Amino acid sequence: MGRGSLKKRHNKPQNFKSQPSMASSRRKAKSYLTIPVLLSAFLAIGVIGLLVISSNKWRNIGYMTSYEMVSVVNEFPHDPEAFTQGLLYAENDTLLESTGLYGNSSVRKVALQTGKVKLLHKMADSSFGEGLTLLGDRLFQVTWLQNIGFIYDRNNLSQVGKFTHRMEDGWGLANDGKDLFGSDGSSTLYQIDPQTFEVISKQVVKYNGHEVHNLNELEFINGEVWANVYGVDCIARISPRDGKVVGWILLQNLRAGLEAAGTTGIDVLNGIAWDGKQNRIFVTGKLWPKLYEIKLHPIKKTLEKGVIEKLCMRERLHFGRS
Repeated sequence: MGRGSLKKRHNKPQNFKSQPSMASSRRKAKSYLTIPVLLSAFLAIGVIGLLVISSNKWRNIGYMTSYEMVSVVNEFPHDPEAFTQGLLYAENDTLLESTGLYGNSSVRKVALQTGKVKLLHKMADSSFGEGLTLLGDRLFQVTWLQNIGFIYDRNNLSQVGKFTHRMEDGWGLANDGKDLFGSDGSSTLYQIDPQTFEVISKQVVKYNGHEVHNLNELEFINGEVWANVYGVDCIARISPRDGKVVGWILLQNLRAGLEAAGTTGIDVLNGIAWDGKQNRIFVTGKLWPKLYEIKLHPIKKTLEKGVIEKLCMRERLHFGRS
Protein backbone atom coordinates (compact mmCIF):
# COMPACT_ATOMS: atom_id res chain seq x y z
CA MET A 1 0.00 0.00 0.00
CA GLY A 2 0.92 3.55 -0.25
CA ARG A 3 2.15 6.09 2.16
CA GLY A 4 5.65 6.88 3.06
CA SER A 5 7.35 5.29 6.02
CA LEU A 6 5.93 5.67 9.53
CA LYS A 7 8.74 8.06 10.26
CA LYS A 8 8.41 10.00 7.07
CA ARG A 9 4.63 10.34 6.60
CA HIS A 10 1.38 10.56 8.56
CA ASN A 11 0.77 13.52 5.95
CA LYS A 12 -21.95 -14.83 10.38
CA PRO A 13 -48.14 -41.08 20.16
CA GLN A 14 -50.93 -41.69 18.60
CA ASN A 15 -53.96 -40.61 20.71
CA PHE A 16 -56.50 -43.24 21.82
CA LYS A 17 -60.21 -42.55 22.38
CA SER A 18 -61.59 -43.36 25.81
CA GLN A 19 -63.41 -46.82 26.05
CA PRO A 20 -64.60 -47.75 29.65
CA SER A 21 -64.56 -51.54 29.01
CA MET A 22 -60.96 -51.32 28.08
CA ALA A 23 -59.68 -49.09 30.86
CA SER A 24 -56.99 -51.51 32.03
CA SER A 25 -55.93 -52.17 28.45
CA ARG A 26 -55.65 -48.43 27.86
CA ARG A 27 -53.45 -47.99 30.89
CA LYS A 28 -51.24 -50.88 29.77
CA ALA A 29 -51.04 -49.65 26.19
CA LYS A 30 -50.23 -46.16 27.42
CA SER A 31 -47.42 -47.43 29.60
CA TYR A 32 -45.96 -49.52 26.77
CA LEU A 33 -46.09 -46.52 24.43
CA THR A 34 -44.42 -44.22 26.94
CA ILE A 35 -41.22 -46.26 27.08
CA PRO A 36 -40.32 -46.03 23.36
CA VAL A 37 -41.40 -42.42 23.23
CA LEU A 38 -39.13 -41.55 26.13
CA LEU A 39 -36.32 -43.59 24.64
CA SER A 40 -36.74 -41.79 21.33
CA ALA A 41 -36.71 -38.45 23.08
CA PHE A 42 -33.53 -39.28 25.00
CA LEU A 43 -31.88 -40.54 21.83
CA ALA A 44 -32.83 -37.38 19.97
CA ILE A 45 -31.45 -35.22 22.75
CA GLY A 46 -28.26 -37.28 22.79
CA VAL A 47 -27.76 -36.95 19.05
CA ILE A 48 -28.37 -33.20 19.19
CA GLY A 49 -25.91 -32.92 22.04
CA LEU A 50 -23.26 -34.85 20.15
CA LEU A 51 -23.79 -32.69 17.08
CA VAL A 52 -23.42 -29.53 19.13
CA ILE A 53 -20.26 -30.83 20.80
CA SER A 54 -18.89 -32.05 17.49
CA SER A 55 -19.76 -28.76 15.81
CA ASN A 56 -18.01 -26.76 18.52
CA LYS A 57 -15.02 -29.07 18.37
CA TRP A 58 -14.61 -28.68 14.63
CA ARG A 59 -15.27 -24.98 14.83
CA ASN A 60 -12.46 -24.61 17.33
CA ILE A 61 -10.13 -26.77 15.27
CA GLY A 62 -11.03 -24.79 12.15
CA TYR A 63 -9.97 -21.54 13.75
CA MET A 64 -7.02 -22.70 15.79
CA THR A 65 -4.52 -19.93 15.10
CA SER A 66 -1.14 -20.97 13.72
CA TYR A 67 2.08 -19.08 14.35
CA GLU A 68 5.02 -19.39 12.00
CA MET A 69 8.53 -18.08 11.53
CA VAL A 70 10.28 -18.07 8.18
CA SER A 71 13.59 -19.16 6.76
CA VAL A 72 15.08 -17.93 3.52
CA VAL A 73 15.19 -20.43 0.67
CA ASN A 74 16.56 -18.01 -1.93
CA GLU A 75 17.51 -14.36 -2.18
CA PHE A 76 17.01 -12.36 -5.36
CA PRO A 77 17.97 -8.80 -6.32
CA HIS A 78 15.21 -6.20 -6.03
CA ASP A 79 15.18 -2.62 -7.24
CA PRO A 80 16.07 -0.59 -4.11
CA GLU A 81 14.19 2.37 -5.56
CA ALA A 82 10.94 0.41 -6.01
CA PHE A 83 8.36 1.57 -3.46
CA THR A 84 6.59 -1.80 -3.65
CA GLN A 85 2.79 -1.64 -3.32
CA GLY A 86 1.58 -4.73 -5.13
CA LEU A 87 3.43 -7.91 -6.02
CA LEU A 88 2.45 -11.10 -7.78
CA TYR A 89 4.04 -14.04 -9.54
CA ALA A 90 3.03 -14.35 -13.19
CA GLU A 91 4.86 -17.26 -14.82
CA ASN A 92 8.24 -18.26 -16.15
CA ASP A 93 10.11 -16.63 -13.26
CA THR A 94 8.44 -13.29 -13.93
CA LEU A 95 6.98 -10.99 -11.30
CA LEU A 96 4.43 -8.22 -11.80
CA GLU A 97 4.87 -5.29 -9.47
CA SER A 98 3.13 -2.03 -8.69
CA THR A 99 5.16 0.81 -7.21
CA GLY A 100 4.08 4.01 -5.51
CA LEU A 101 5.13 7.60 -4.78
CA TYR A 102 3.96 10.57 -6.79
CA GLY A 103 6.02 10.94 -9.90
CA ASN A 104 7.50 7.45 -9.56
CA SER A 105 4.45 5.16 -9.62
CA SER A 106 4.49 2.33 -12.12
CA VAL A 107 3.39 -1.14 -13.14
CA ARG A 108 6.26 -3.35 -14.21
CA LYS A 109 7.34 -6.81 -15.28
CA VAL A 110 10.41 -7.98 -13.41
CA ALA A 111 12.75 -10.89 -13.97
CA LEU A 112 12.83 -12.91 -10.75
CA GLN A 113 16.41 -14.12 -11.01
CA THR A 114 18.02 -10.79 -11.80
CA GLY A 115 15.56 -8.21 -10.48
CA LYS A 116 15.81 -6.38 -13.78
CA VAL A 117 12.74 -4.53 -15.08
CA LYS A 118 11.70 -6.14 -18.38
CA LEU A 119 8.76 -3.84 -19.13
CA LEU A 120 7.48 -0.72 -17.41
CA HIS A 121 4.32 1.37 -17.58
CA LYS A 122 4.88 4.71 -15.91
CA MET A 123 1.79 6.23 -14.30
CA ALA A 124 0.81 9.88 -14.36
CA ASP A 125 2.59 12.00 -11.80
CA SER A 126 -0.77 12.70 -10.09
CA SER A 127 -1.37 8.99 -9.35
CA PHE A 128 0.07 7.07 -6.38
CA GLY A 129 0.16 3.39 -7.36
CA GLU A 130 -1.13 0.78 -4.90
CA GLY A 131 -2.28 -2.87 -4.83
CA LEU A 132 -2.13 -5.03 -7.95
CA THR A 133 -3.73 -8.34 -8.93
CA LEU A 134 -4.00 -10.43 -12.09
CA LEU A 135 -7.34 -11.97 -13.08
CA GLY A 136 -7.35 -13.65 -16.45
CA ASP A 137 -5.57 -11.38 -18.90
CA ARG A 138 -6.28 -8.21 -16.96
CA LEU A 139 -4.24 -6.52 -14.29
CA PHE A 140 -6.23 -4.50 -11.75
CA GLN A 141 -4.57 -1.74 -9.78
CA VAL A 142 -5.90 0.68 -7.15
CA THR A 143 -4.49 4.06 -6.19
CA TRP A 144 -3.94 5.81 -2.90
CA LEU A 145 -6.28 8.54 -1.60
CA GLN A 146 -8.60 7.98 -4.54
CA ASN A 147 -11.48 5.61 -5.37
CA ILE A 148 -10.25 5.00 -8.86
CA GLY A 149 -8.28 2.14 -10.29
CA PHE A 150 -6.78 1.10 -13.57
CA ILE A 151 -6.93 -2.00 -15.76
CA TYR A 152 -3.97 -3.11 -17.85
CA ASP A 153 -3.26 -5.72 -20.47
CA ARG A 154 -1.04 -8.33 -18.81
CA ASN A 155 1.11 -8.76 -21.89
CA ASN A 156 2.17 -5.24 -22.76
CA LEU A 157 0.99 -3.37 -19.62
CA SER A 158 -1.00 -0.90 -21.71
CA GLN A 159 -3.93 0.69 -19.88
CA VAL A 160 -7.21 -0.72 -21.23
CA GLY A 161 -9.69 0.58 -18.68
CA LYS A 162 -10.47 2.53 -15.55
CA PHE A 163 -12.87 1.85 -12.66
CA THR A 164 -14.32 3.30 -9.47
CA HIS A 165 -14.46 1.13 -6.34
CA ARG A 166 -16.46 1.41 -3.08
CA MET A 167 -13.64 1.03 -0.58
CA GLU A 168 -12.65 3.97 1.60
CA ASP A 169 -9.26 4.03 -0.07
CA GLY A 170 -7.09 1.90 -2.31
CA TRP A 171 -4.40 -0.17 -0.58
CA GLY A 172 -4.28 -3.88 -1.46
CA LEU A 173 -5.78 -6.19 -4.09
CA ALA A 174 -5.96 -9.97 -4.62
CA ASN A 175 -8.35 -12.45 -6.25
CA ASP A 176 -9.56 -16.05 -5.91
CA GLY A 177 -9.92 -16.61 -9.64
CA LYS A 178 -13.45 -15.22 -9.58
CA ASP A 179 -13.77 -12.18 -7.34
CA LEU A 180 -11.44 -9.46 -6.16
CA PHE A 181 -10.45 -8.88 -2.54
CA GLY A 182 -9.42 -5.42 -1.42
CA SER A 183 -8.10 -3.53 1.57
CA ASP A 184 -8.20 0.16 2.40
CA GLY A 185 -5.90 0.45 5.41
CA SER A 186 -8.69 -0.30 7.90
CA SER A 187 -9.64 -3.68 9.44
CA THR A 188 -12.10 -4.38 6.62
CA LEU A 189 -11.57 -7.02 3.95
CA TYR A 190 -13.71 -6.37 0.89
CA GLN A 191 -14.96 -8.91 -1.66
CA ILE A 192 -15.59 -7.12 -4.96
CA ASP A 193 -17.27 -8.00 -8.24
CA PRO A 194 -14.61 -7.57 -10.97
CA GLN A 195 -17.22 -6.56 -13.55
CA THR A 196 -19.29 -3.97 -11.65
CA PHE A 197 -16.81 -3.24 -8.85
CA GLU A 198 -19.70 -3.35 -6.36
CA VAL A 199 -18.91 -4.75 -2.91
CA ILE A 200 -20.18 -8.35 -2.59
CA SER A 201 -19.35 -8.66 1.10
CA LYS A 202 -17.29 -7.04 3.84
CA GLN A 203 -15.58 -8.80 6.73
CA VAL A 204 -14.02 -7.14 9.75
CA VAL A 205 -10.70 -8.87 10.33
CA LYS A 206 -10.20 -9.89 13.98
CA TYR A 207 -7.70 -11.71 16.15
CA ASN A 208 -8.67 -12.71 19.71
CA GLY A 209 -11.67 -10.44 19.42
CA HIS A 210 -9.62 -7.40 18.45
CA GLU A 211 -9.71 -5.72 15.07
CA VAL A 212 -6.59 -5.98 12.95
CA HIS A 213 -6.11 -2.55 11.43
CA ASN A 214 -3.85 -1.29 8.66
CA LEU A 215 -4.43 -4.17 6.23
CA ASN A 216 -2.13 -3.57 3.32
CA GLU A 217 -0.91 -5.61 0.34
CA LEU A 218 -2.90 -8.83 -0.25
CA GLU A 219 -2.40 -12.26 -1.80
CA PHE A 220 -4.88 -15.16 -2.10
CA ILE A 221 -3.18 -18.43 -1.11
CA ASN A 222 -4.91 -21.82 -0.71
CA GLY A 223 -8.28 -20.41 0.28
CA GLU A 224 -6.88 -17.71 2.56
CA VAL A 225 -6.20 -14.03 2.08
CA TRP A 226 -2.72 -13.13 3.28
CA ALA A 227 -2.20 -9.52 4.24
CA ASN A 228 0.78 -7.41 5.08
CA VAL A 229 -0.07 -5.28 8.11
CA TYR A 230 1.30 -1.81 7.54
CA GLY A 231 4.10 -0.78 9.85
CA VAL A 232 4.95 -4.24 11.23
CA ASP A 233 6.94 -7.21 9.97
CA CYS A 234 3.99 -9.62 10.08
CA ILE A 235 1.60 -11.25 7.65
CA ALA A 236 -1.96 -12.07 8.76
CA ARG A 237 -3.56 -15.21 7.29
CA ILE A 238 -7.26 -14.41 7.02
CA SER A 239 -10.36 -16.52 6.44
CA PRO A 240 -12.29 -14.63 3.75
CA ARG A 241 -15.55 -16.26 4.99
CA ASP A 242 -15.68 -14.41 8.29
CA GLY A 243 -12.53 -12.32 8.62
CA LYS A 244 -10.95 -14.33 11.43
CA VAL A 245 -7.16 -14.46 11.54
CA VAL A 246 -6.26 -18.14 11.25
CA GLY A 247 -2.53 -17.60 11.35
CA TRP A 248 0.34 -15.17 11.79
CA ILE A 249 3.65 -15.24 9.96
CA LEU A 250 6.52 -13.44 11.71
CA LEU A 251 9.21 -12.04 9.43
CA GLN A 252 11.27 -9.85 11.75
CA ASN A 253 14.40 -11.80 10.84
CA LEU A 254 14.34 -10.46 7.28
CA ARG A 255 14.67 -6.83 8.33
CA ALA A 256 17.25 -7.79 10.94
CA GLY A 257 19.33 -9.51 8.27
CA LEU A 258 19.27 -6.49 6.00
CA GLU A 259 20.22 -4.12 8.77
CA ALA A 260 23.00 -6.43 9.98
CA ALA A 261 24.42 -6.30 6.45
CA GLY A 262 24.51 -2.52 6.66
CA THR A 263 21.44 -1.77 4.55
CA THR A 264 19.88 1.56 5.39
CA GLY A 265 16.89 3.53 4.15
CA ILE A 266 14.53 0.56 3.82
CA ASP A 267 10.84 1.12 4.43
CA VAL A 268 8.07 -1.27 5.57
CA LEU A 269 7.68 -4.93 4.68
CA ASN A 270 5.24 -5.04 1.77
CA GLY A 271 4.69 -7.44 -1.09
CA ILE A 272 3.56 -11.09 -1.14
CA ALA A 273 3.70 -13.23 -4.28
CA TRP A 274 2.57 -16.85 -4.65
CA ASP A 275 3.71 -19.34 -7.25
CA GLY A 276 0.91 -21.91 -7.00
CA LYS A 277 2.48 -24.38 -9.41
CA GLN A 278 5.72 -24.72 -7.48
CA ASN A 279 4.35 -23.72 -4.04
CA ARG A 280 6.79 -20.86 -3.69
CA ILE A 281 6.21 -17.79 -1.53
CA PHE A 282 8.04 -14.54 -2.22
CA VAL A 283 8.14 -11.41 -0.09
CA THR A 284 9.86 -8.04 -0.17
CA GLY A 285 9.44 -4.50 1.09
CA LYS A 286 9.33 -0.90 -0.01
CA LEU A 287 12.81 0.19 -1.08
CA TRP A 288 14.24 -3.23 -0.18
CA PRO A 289 17.27 -4.31 -2.21
CA LYS A 290 16.30 -7.98 -1.91
CA LEU A 291 13.31 -10.19 -2.64
CA TYR A 292 13.08 -13.45 -0.67
CA GLU A 293 11.69 -16.88 -1.36
CA ILE A 294 10.66 -18.08 2.10
CA LYS A 295 9.68 -21.30 3.87
CA LEU A 296 7.31 -21.38 6.84
CA HIS A 297 8.17 -23.11 10.12
CA PRO A 298 5.53 -23.58 12.84
CA ILE A 299 6.39 -22.07 16.21
CA LYS A 300 5.97 -25.02 18.57
CA LYS A 301 6.45 -23.27 21.87
CA THR A 302 3.52 -21.46 23.47
CA LEU A 303 3.67 -17.74 22.87
CA GLU A 304 3.32 -15.46 25.83
CA LYS A 305 0.07 -13.55 26.09
CA GLY A 306 0.18 -10.29 24.21
CA VAL A 307 3.19 -11.10 22.03
CA ILE A 308 1.25 -11.01 18.76
CA GLU A 309 -0.56 -7.86 19.75
CA LYS A 310 2.79 -6.23 20.42
CA LEU A 311 4.57 -7.47 17.30
CA CYS A 312 1.81 -7.45 14.72
CA MET A 313 -1.00 -5.08 15.69
CA ARG A 314 -1.24 -1.32 15.90
CA GLU A 315 -3.95 1.28 16.24
CA ARG A 316 -5.34 2.33 12.89
CA LEU A 317 -3.27 4.91 11.10
CA HIS A 318 -5.17 7.65 9.34
CA PHE A 319 -3.89 9.32 6.20
CA GLY A 320 -5.85 12.31 4.96
CA ARG A 321 -7.04 12.69 1.41
CA SER A 322 -5.44 15.40 -0.60
